[in-house]
Amino acid sequence: MRRRTCLAAAGLLLAGCGLTSGSPMADDVRPGSVGRGEPLKGASLTVTSKSFTEGLILGAIMGIALEAAGAEVLDRTGIQGSLGSREAVRKGDADAGYEYTGTAWITYLGHSEPITDPRAQWEAVRKADAANGLAWLRPSSLNNTYALAMNRQNAEKYGTKTLSDVAELARSDPGAVKLCVEVEFANRADGLPGMQQAYGMKLPARNVTQMDTGIIYTQTSKGSCPYGEVFTTDGRIESMNLAVMADDRKFFPNYNAAPMINAKTLKRWPAIADVLDPVTARLNNTVARALNAKVDVEGEDPHQVALEWMVKEGLVREG
Repeated sequence: MRRRTCLAAAGLLLAGCGLTSGSPMADDVRPGSVGRGEPLKGASLTVTSKSFTEGLILGAIMGIALEAAGAEVLDRTGIQGSLGSREAVRKGDADAGYEYTGTAWITYLGHSEPITDPRAQWEAVRKADAANGLAWLRPSSLNNTYALAMNRQNAEKYGTKTLSDVAELARSDPGAVKLCVEVEFANRADGLPGMQQAYGMKLPARNVTQMDTGIIYTQTSKGSCPYGEVFTTDGRIESMNLAVMADDRKFFPNYNAAPMINAKTLKRWPAIADVLDPVTARLNNTVARALNAKVDVEGEDPHQVALEWMVKEGLVREG
């Protein structure tokens, strides 16, 4: 999902990754706890995002906050892949978007080893990306990373709560630990191969089934997959009442969401940080799962979900 990039030859036009002309955001919002005094009045800002549910919601949240602070906002959310939205901000075709620290560190900046401390990971990305004309504002505790999950019946049956527990079960009862995973997870160094190495887990190939993301959640919920690969902020975790195994050795990279701003834009409009910081501070895995579920499970519109949450939280007020 968020970690896949739009791959192409050098010189790729942004339109090739899905960037369109966009449309103005026209929410009838006023300042709540953010945007007081409308410090961005007179600013024309373009917000971008990736195309999956959480990206669309985060893009809407950012745009609505900027609107409440007085800015005119152009909506260019929903770009396919990762590279397109990043390049739009880097080149100045867009001004801002939420991005994930782990994606930047591993995919964009080319590091093979993640940094286990989430704050240190963000700080390293912030410093490295300054050379690329990108400014990173304070991160959220929303961490959309990998995990293994199971239904409640299997959780009670096997009694595993952590990945160390799963590794121990694999040693004591090899047939009990069967995984359903995506093709990408099965082959990534920060996915299944690295997880097995970090936890001393040796699963035979017959115990690992590769399938599409949506099927993994369904089969895990039914119990057909004892353990399924999930994303930690996915709304289906709550709606399907899945039990997530804790990454007690902190193997999986930190994918904390944080605003990524074009450095020239931030220099011209430094109040962007004051507007977005308190919004980002409200974002965590519980919030993300609830908002994502409203879209993926209940079929609501991502922008409307974002607006209703911001009004409920008192971040903005409606017209």
